[in-house]
Amino acid sequence: MIVEQAQQIRAVDQAEKLRLMARQVRTGAKKTARVLAVTSGKGGVGKTNVAANLAICLSAAGKDVILFDADLGLANLDVLLPVKIRFNLAHVIAGKRRLAEIVQPGPGGIRLVCGASGITQMADLTEVQRQRLAQEMTQLEYKADVIVIDTGAGISRNVLGFCQSADHTLVVTTTEPTSITDAYAVIKALNQGTERLKISLLTNMVENRDQAQKVYQRLAFAGERFLNCAIYDAGYVLRDNHLSQAVHQRKPVVLAFPRCPASYCFVALAQKLIRAGKKEPAGAGFFRKVINWFF
Repeated sequence: MIVEQAQQIRAVDQAEKLRLMARQVRTGAKKTARVLAVTSGKGGVGKTNVAANLAICLSAAGKDVILFDADLGLANLDVLLPVKIRFNLAHVIAGKRRLAEIVQPGPGGIRLVCGASGITQMADLTEVQRQRLAQEMTQLEYKADVIVIDTGAGISRNVLGFCQSADHTLVVTTTEPTSITDAYAVIKALNQGTERLKISLLTNMVENRDQAQKVYQRLAFAGERFLNCAIYDAGYVLRDNHLSQAVHQRKPVVLAFPRCPASYCFVALAQKLIRAGKKEPAGAGFFRKVINWFF
């Protein structure tokens, strides 16, 4: 009993030291990056493709962008993009590398932090591993204009933690009823937090604008009526065979086929998010809030 109490006290002290460290880092920094979390209720809706192509479009618009693969269980950015990964988050968690050492150049001028396959959830990490990761992450938000977080799918603790801490969460869905239902479940879970979040909906693989509008209006109505929350319209990405061709080539579609319909949709999405970001107040520090969530 005494040993357990001592361990609990030590854990609380260590967590408080992390929060203090995060406040000190932020005090000395000129600005923090705006953080956009890209998530979905289920897999297979194109979430990672959206995150990667959006990051490249933001970079093309003059932003210094880091694309962070926060899917700790099934990370696959290194499969989607033409990059060779030597180190990833698993090496940071194990204490073998610093986070700054695993940030590497990516296509279209972005920088990448690749996740680790085989780590199921943040809650499964040991206390020491979580502290090590949190300490490293607090440094990242001062090294870019925008950080795009590619989260896992679903409502696990690590997914909700990253989304709850971001300045803006982009929920990706398709027109399939199961995908729409799961997107609503994610939005509902996110709104059970203590802070009012900014959530936008992107409908992927649609045939036309009207089809996307029907999906958005359905979820926006449900959000307002049953969750008392506003869901913003981020637009849509058209169904486009060029996108699957780009995936097979391991290239982002905006680079492989910059003039195809899907690419124009990603450019429009980036422009919309840049305009929205100019109207939003400065964030309180993304990774500082992540620390508060996980501890």
